[in-house]
Amino acid sequence: MNSSRPYILLLIALLVLSFGLAADLQPQFIAWPGSRADGDIFKITLGESRRLFANEFYTKADAYYHSGFYPTIFDNNDAFKTAHMAEDTGAVHSKNHGEEESFMGPPIDWIEAFGRHFFPDRHTHLDEGGPEDDLSSSDSIREILPWLKLSTELDPQNVQNYTVTAYWLRQRMNKTEEADQVLLEGLHENPGSCDILFELGRLYAESYHDTNRAENVWVAAAKNWKPITGDMDAVAANNFIYEKITTQLGQAERNASRWQSAVDWFEKAKSVSPTPDALQEQIDETKKKISTPSSDSTNSIH
Repeated sequence: MNSSRPYILLLIALLVLSFGLAADLQPQFIAWPGSRADGDIFKITLGESRRLFANEFYTKADAYYHSGFYPTIFDNNDAFKTAHMAEDTGAVHSKNHGEEESFMGPPIDWIEAFGRHFFPDRHTHLDEGGPEDDLSSSDSIREILPWLKLSTELDPQNVQNYTVTAYWLRQRMNKTEEADQVLLEGLHENPGSCDILFELGRLYAESYHDTNRAENVWVAAAKNWKPITGDMDAVAANNFIYEKITTQLGQAERNASRWQSAVDWFEKAKSVSPTPDALQEQIDETKKKISTPSSDSTNSIH
């Protein structure tokens, strides 16, 4: 008759080995940079490579946004340098060039032409309707949110994760409070972020209709903004968000009949704008409203 004694002894040996390994590894885990204090398993296991995974999830969200019609690494990506789900928020500087429809180019033979009938073959955005069905509901937009959430957890310093998620939450799913929480979480991870503050101001102005609070947030964003030098795309993106912030403040001041303050903000926007003529028209129109030199002495926001 077989005895269970050997199995019990083996189980005890395995438990002793487990405790021994735990006792040996715990000091190493505590000493591991970025481990216990951060409580971030992705940071611990993946290190800086987690940002690559974050970008993949972000791109996956944009591919869902296009209902599967999306270029591969072998296609022409010029029209997809900036994610369209971000570009369509109106708060992100776009680096896209060329035709969105033609990234695959003409089929090289009849086999490829035939094969294209079996996957999405025209450009669309998820909130505008998919290739076959009506995908304009909030349930369709919901498809991109898990990917954005994963991207955020992997790379909490990518501010676009927060601004894009918040925009679609409030604009297409009517979840303003959830969008608010996403942006506040983003500010916690990225204190003073101009992009997040700009989007938070839009939320207060457009969803809560709290103009005063929105202006205060935009003023904070303007104060946190700093000019940069170096990479042209980075400079253009930095100037873009400052132009958006100051233009919003100029429009808010003009709506409140604070003409000189409006002019001041439009001038700041013009200083970084690639299209200064349009802003100059707003400046000229606003200046006509100034009746006396002292009209700007009391109600300015700075």
